[in-house]
Amino acid sequence: MARYVDLHPVDPQPRLVSQVVEALRDDALIAYPTDSGYALGCRIGNRDGRDRILRIRGLDDKHHFTLVCRDFSQLGQLVHVDNAAFRAIRSATPGPYTFILPGTPEVPRRLLHPKKKTVGVRIPDHVVVTALLEELGEPLLSSSLILPGENDVRTMGWDIKEELEHQVDIVIEAGETTAEPTTVVDWSGPEPEVLRHGSGDPSRFE
Repeated sequence: MARYVDLHPVDPQPRLVSQVVEALRDDALIAYPTDSGYALGCRIGNRDGRDRILRIRGLDDKHHFTLVCRDFSQLGQLVHVDNAAFRAIRSATPGPYTFILPGTPEVPRRLLHPKKKTVGVRIPDHVVVTALLEELGEPLLSSSLILPGENDVRTMGWDIKEELEHQVDIVIEAGETTAEPTTVVDWSGPEPEVLRHGSGDPSRFE
């Protein structure tokens, strides 16, 4: 049964944040709120967590996972960013954008796209996520919580707990979230390509 953790959306309780992070280190899979709806997340080294995310979402191995980062310096260790992309991405973060870029050797091969060797990265603008990432000290392996047959990202913690009671370990509640997923920008080539229009303004990359 999933544990339900109620975190304050502005000032998350350090004791509860520590409990969630301790569970993540023990290879828990969590459902957590971001600045663009709920996401599923686990430690990068959690192989079983990756497979559980794919099963819950009904996806195959070609799915582009996202590494959710605390700040730009952490992001820069995981992906190759040229000068043009650096300036544009820096100006759009933190925020509701996911950028697909070539991974560095820091990223396990199983998390890279099998052909392109790319991975998604993002820095959310969300107090609870920031608190979790600061305590964890590493990025979260993550994917938007969009269930099979649905087009919209989930936004209600109690609803997720009811539906995924036996598929995730922790559901975090922290107030309302936006019902739109991130805007996805593929910058693995010379020019950016918007793959998904979401809650981030796509015009700056078109």
